[in-house]
Amino acid sequence: MKRSWIPQAIVCLMLLWALVPSNPYEYYIVLRLVCCAAFAYLAVQAFHREKQAWVWVLGITAVVYNPIFRVHLTRGIWSVVNVATIGIAVWSAFALNAGSDGKKVTKDESNDDEKGGERCGRKS
Repeated sequence: MKRSWIPQAIVCLMLLWALVPSNPYEYYIVLRLVCCAAFAYLAVQAFHREKQAWVWVLGITAVVYNPIFRVHLTRGIWSVVNVATIGIAVWSAFALNAGSDGKKVTKDESNDDEKGGERCGRKS
């Protein structure tokens, strides 16, 4: 069983912990680094799975959390962004793993499945 949901789980846990207001500033630096790396990795995975919308969503999320060219927001706005990012991470875990059995599903194959396995006029 492939555990491709692990980056999302790590990011979600770290983002939840970021909602605690007593965290030191260094925690948020590490959070940016981890989130940027995880979402960049997930964007590449989405690209390989030909999920273009997810490439954009995950790529933009990686840019928001990048530790070099930082986005400066207030703590309250970052809390909202963090909660939204948790939603993106959870949703991407399901979206990127749907049909990820290692082979590409073509349109013809998906139509065959809808017709009850009919292929070339015969049932399998």
